[in-house]
Amino acid sequence: MIRVIARLDIKGPNLIKGLQFDGHRVLGTAEEFAEIYYREGADELIYQDAVASLYRRNSLLDIVRRTAEKIFIPLTVAGGIRSVEDVRRLLRAGADKVAINTAAVENPRLLTDAARIFGSQCIVSSIEAYRRDDGACRVWVDYGREATDLDAVEWAKRVEQAGVGEILLTSIREDGMGRGYDLELTRAVSSAVSIPVIACGGAGRAADFPAPVAAGAAAVAAASVFHYRYARPKAGLATMQFAGKALRMGVHIDAGNIDFLNEGYGGMKFLMVEPCSISAAKAELRRKGLGVRGPHGNP
Repeated sequence: MIRVIARLDIKGPNLIKGLQFDGHRVLGTAEEFAEIYYREGADELIYQDAVASLYRRNSLLDIVRRTAEKIFIPLTVAGGIRSVEDVRRLLRAGADKVAINTAAVENPRLLTDAARIFGSQCIVSSIEAYRRDDGACRVWVDYGREATDLDAVEWAKRVEQAGVGEILLTSIREDGMGRGYDLELTRAVSSAVSIPVIACGGAGRAADFPAPVAAGAAAVAAASVFHYRYARPKAGLATMQFAGKALRMGVHIDAGNIDFLNEGYGGMKFLMVEPCSISAAKAELRRKGLGVRGPHGNP
């Protein structure tokens, strides 16, 4: 079965989204979107602390605890995980898996130790890859802020040898752009390893989801194409509403509107994204003869 995963990048309590890991806008609260995605039939969720690596700590423990009480699909948590004890705390808080990038590049032994203690099924290698103009794909760390000399495909082979259970492969250059997944990168990494690869970064419409699976991915993750579908403006106001109630402005929400989609974002007049529901993404996969699950794990 192909998994359809909603990715939620988080800063403080807020769900944020940007372009190519930059220029983030607040869309609402992470927990409320997580509940929406659970109800709508997402197979898994990914929580990414967008500032954790920068500050060398993950601050999602409380959000993870509250989320685990309300949703009953696998939850992967990423960002700022620097030790075995960090992994332990997140798993105890309710995470099913943790994804590690920056600390693994600095100390690959962390992946081996974590996989040995908690099991490979709990440990994900997050690979943030940037395709240069010459075609080379390099690993970036610190949530897409710092480049390394590591080749993304070679690094994927190394993390598999280290014992991780799967790879979360994100194309920085395609992130938020709506042009489709980086299929060349997906194909290269998927063919180089035997563990599952989650393709992430670039989905712009429901029709984009089957292609990375054909390129070898075992799962597809997306953010903006889902976020912009489920973020609904309240009539006459710039705020958004969920279940008929507008989000509050102030202590928890410092933005929470989607006017930027029409007025311009990151120097672009508009984004080439056609928001779709999770069920629409699954329908496209089924149309291509690919097996997907219904809501909450039902076939």
